[in-house]
Amino acid sequence: MHNYRMIVLDLDDTLLQDDHTISTRTKIALMKAQEAGVKVVLASGRPTYAMTHIAEELELAKYGSFILSFNGAKIINWKTKEELFSSTLPVQTVHELYDISKKEQVGILSYDGDDIVAETVTAYTQKESEITGMNIKEVESFKQAITRPVVKVLMVDDPTKLAIVEKKLQKQLEGQLSVMRSKPFFLEFTEAGVDKGTSLHQLIHKLGIEQAEVIAIGDSYNDLAMINFAGLGVAMGNAPDDIKEIADYVTDTNMNHGVAKVVETFILNKIPQA
Repeated sequence: MHNYRMIVLDLDDTLLQDDHTISTRTKIALMKAQEAGVKVVLASGRPTYAMTHIAEELELAKYGSFILSFNGAKIINWKTKEELFSSTLPVQTVHELYDISKKEQVGILSYDGDDIVAETVTAYTQKESEITGMNIKEVESFKQAITRPVVKVLMVDDPTKLAIVEKKLQKQLEGQLSVMRSKPFFLEFTEAGVDKGTSLHQLIHKLGIEQAEVIAIGDSYNDLAMINFAGLGVAMGNAPDDIKEIADYVTDTNMNHGVAKVVETFILNKIPQA
């Protein structure tokens, strides 16, 4: 059995219950793991701003743990607030994605500081606002509003439609951009080669932690890279079947302490009891 030194957690539908809270059992397990020296990494498609309250709740700063936001495009040491890695999309690329979104007739949004930028507010834009706790800045011209490089862009629409657009754009933009769905109705675009797996690789290299010493838990397609990368890749009980198939282990659902059960089984049971 490995001695695990890091646990990497997706947030929505993984660490968080459906009401966006962490169960008491899960919180206790993660605090015990951190006290035992295990690093906790919050790894989400969410912007950093939308992850800070969870980082505070789990006291990541106290234990020198990390946030991996925007699908891995940023890594932040939560104790020092130092950015260990940051990747952005050039303005021109963002404008090109806007043109593609018009052609495919899907919604598009990005971020400016702590705001969500969009031309039209739809149910999906509202959903992103609700998940992240960020305000929507409705603009007349998306292109005119985006004048600085951004960390990521989201195309948003009906899941059935977006699944078709995803396959098409993955082919079209191969080698140029990272294209993946974080939720059925969110299609995310980041710099090519940037995903939760590649960022995790950078982070452990800096910390001197081995791949085999990492547990990664997720439920969605943007978690595949880190589930594949980790020594123990875990799929949530509520993950789609194709994600469960590639995982080393399948835990319970996000509504039934799935994360706590992994921590208890693979980390806490390994710590010698005083």
